[in-house]
Amino acid sequence: MAAPKKGRRPAGAPGRPGRALALILIAMVALTGGMFATGELTPRLGIDLAGGTSITLKAKPEPGKPNAINKTNMDTAVGIIDRRVNGLGVSEAEVQTQGEENIIVNIPRGTNEKQAREQVGTTAQLYFRPVVTYTAGTPTPDATPSPKPSAGGKDPKSTPTATPTAGATTQGRAVTDGLKKAPTPTPTGSASKSPDKSDKPDAAPSPDPATAALEKKFAALDCTKKTERVQANLGVKPEDPMVACGKNNAGEWEKYILGPAEVNGKDVDDASATLDTQRGGGWKVNMEFTSAGAKKFQKITSQLSQQQPPQNQFAIVLDGEVVSAPSVNQALSANAEISGSFTQESAQDLANILSYGALPLSFSEETVTTVTAALGGEQLKAGLIAGAIGLALVVIYLLAYYRGLAFVAIVSLIVSAILTYTIMTLLGPGIGFALNLPAVCGAIVAIGITADSFIVYFERIRDEIRDGRTLKPAVERAWPRARRTIMVSDFVSFLAAAVLFVVTVGKVQGFAFTLGLTTLLDVVVVFLFTKPLMTLLARTKFFGQGHPWSGLDPKRLGVQPPLRRTRRVTAPIDPKEA
Repeated sequence: MAAPKKGRRPAGAPGRPGRALALILIAMVALTGGMFATGELTPRLGIDLAGGTSITLKAKPEPGKPNAINKTNMDTAVGIIDRRVNGLGVSEAEVQTQGEENIIVNIPRGTNEKQAREQVGTTAQLYFRPVVTYTAGTPTPDATPSPKPSAGGKDPKSTPTATPTAGATTQGRAVTDGLKKAPTPTPTGSASKSPDKSDKPDAAPSPDPATAALEKKFAALDCTKKTERVQANLGVKPEDPMVACGKNNAGEWEKYILGPAEVNGKDVDDASATLDTQRGGGWKVNMEFTSAGAKKFQKITSQLSQQQPPQNQFAIVLDGEVVSAPSVNQALSANAEISGSFTQESAQDLANILSYGALPLSFSEETVTTVTAALGGEQLKAGLIAGAIGLALVVIYLLAYYRGLAFVAIVSLIVSAILTYTIMTLLGPGIGFALNLPAVCGAIVAIGITADSFIVYFERIRDEIRDGRTLKPAVERAWPRARRTIMVSDFVSFLAAAVLFVVTVGKVQGFAFTLGLTTLLDVVVVFLFTKPLMTLLARTKFFGQGHPWSGLDPKRLGVQPPLRRTRRVTAPIDPKEA
C-alpha cells in the first residue's frame, strides 16, 4: 500500500477537537460581549411584533402630466421615500407599491419613528422660493424648535418680521413688488400717481385682484391649525406665489408670502450635515447642485444678495411648509452651505430633506393606521408554542432512537440557538435588521435543517460500527462521507434562501434572510462543535465501549463482537499447507 503524502492527515485520523471547541467558545463569548457593549440585549422587532404606523400614500396626477403615474415613477418614488425614512436610522421600515398608484409605508415603533412619520407625510416636491415678507405667529405648547439658519453666517434671530396686515411692507418695499417673477429690487417712492389720475398725489397704486387675494389669505392664515396650513396651498403651481407656514428657533409658527419657485428639488444633487469647524464647531448643511441647478441657484442668489432682510432670504418649501429660510449675502452656485443654530439632529434632518425631497410624483395620505403589537404578539406566541412542541417531539425522538447521542444533538442545538440570537441582536444596530413573524418562521424551520445534519453524521457513524469498527475509527471514517452530504444539503437550502431573498420584497425577505443565516450557522456548528465533541466523547468509556444507553451499542446495531479497530487484508490459506 502507498504511504500517505507527507503533511496530510490520513482519512480517519483524529483531528484537533480542542482547538475547534475553543474557537467556537471564543466566538460565543465575543458575540455576547458585543451585545453588552452595544447595549442591545434583545433583537429589534418588526412592525408586526413591536407595533408602529402604516401609511398609505396615493399618487395624484399633476396638471399637464396625465401619464406621470407609471411603474418607473412609482419605483423611483419608493426608492426616495425608502432612503428618506431609513436615512433616519429607522429599523426595517418597509416601503413598497400596492397596485398602480398606492405606496404602503410601514414604520415600526422605535428609533426616530416620529421623525420618519413626519418625513413620509411630506411627499410633495421640494422648491426654493424667494421670501417676500413674513410675520411671527403664535407659539404652540408642543413646538419643537427648528433652526432658521443663515447662509451668510448671520444670526437667524436677527431677521426682521413684518406686521400681518394687507399691503404690509418690509424695508420700504411693498409686498406686491415681491410677487413679480424675478426678485430684483423694485424701488417704491413715497409719492406716486395712481393709474386713474386721482387728485390724491400720494395715493399708492392699488394691487391687482390676485395680489389682494393673496394678501387677504396671508392676513387670515392661522398657522397653528394644520387644516389651514394644508388648505392654504391646495392647487398652487410652482410658477405662482404662495403663502406658507414654518417654525422659527423658538418654536413659533411664522407666516410667509413667497414668490414663484426658482429652483426645485431635482436640481439638488446631494446634501450632507457636517461639523462647522470655522464657526465654533457647530453644525452646517452642505448642498451640491446639478449643472442646471447651479445656474438657477446662482441667478437667484445673486439677486437675493442685493436685497434687504427678509427679502434676501430663500425659503426651502416641502409639501407647502417652510422647513428652512436661510438668508444670502453673496452669489452662490454649484456648492453652498447653510449655517446657523443647528443641532446635529436638525442639520441631518434638513440634509435628508434636501437629498431626498424631490419626488417625481405628488402624493396624498389616504390612511394612517397605528398598528398595535397585540395581534403580532399573539401570533408570535402561537408560533413559539408550535416551535416548542416541534422541538420537544424532535428531542423525544432523538432520546428514544439515539439515546446518548441525543445529548450531542441537544447541546449542538443550544450552541446554534446562542449564535443565532446574538448575531440577530447585533445585526439590529449593525444593518437595521428587525425580527418579524416570517423571520421567526425561518428560524423554526432551521431547527429541522440543523437536526438533519446531526442525523446524517450519526447514521454514518452507526454504519461504520455495523461494518465492525470500534467507535474511535468509526467517528473519524464516517466524517468525510457525512461532511459531503451535509455540505450539499446546506448548499441547496442556502441557495433557495438567497434566491428567495433576491426575488421577493417586504417580510418574505425576513424569512429568507433568517433561513440563509441559520443554514450558514449549521455548517459552523457541525464543523466546529458537533464533530469535535464526538471525537472527544469517543474516548470516554460510556460511548467508546458501546454502553446500551449510548446509542452506539453494537448488539442493538446487529454487530457480533469482537469488533475490529481497522480493516486488515489477510492472504488466503493454501490447502496444501493446511
